[in-house]
Amino acid sequence: MRMKTTFDIPDKTLEEAIRFAGARTKRAAVLTALEEFNRRHRMAHLAKSFGTCRQMMTMQELHKQRAKG
Repeated sequence: MRMKTTFDIPDKTLEEAIRFAGARTKRAAVLTALEEFNRRHRMAHLAKSFGTCRQMMTMQELHKQRAKG
């Protein structure tokens, strides 16, 4: 689904977004910013849902596992 929307974005903010995104158009810069925003929130949700790295194997445990095999 597409949604056509009109809104005002401060020039400086949009210029920075275009530069940081390496975008050729305003539309591309806004899409890149929204995609990055969504990606970061998906990653944060995954991290919250699945815990932290503390639940993973330590380097010592990994070395022991490799030595056994």
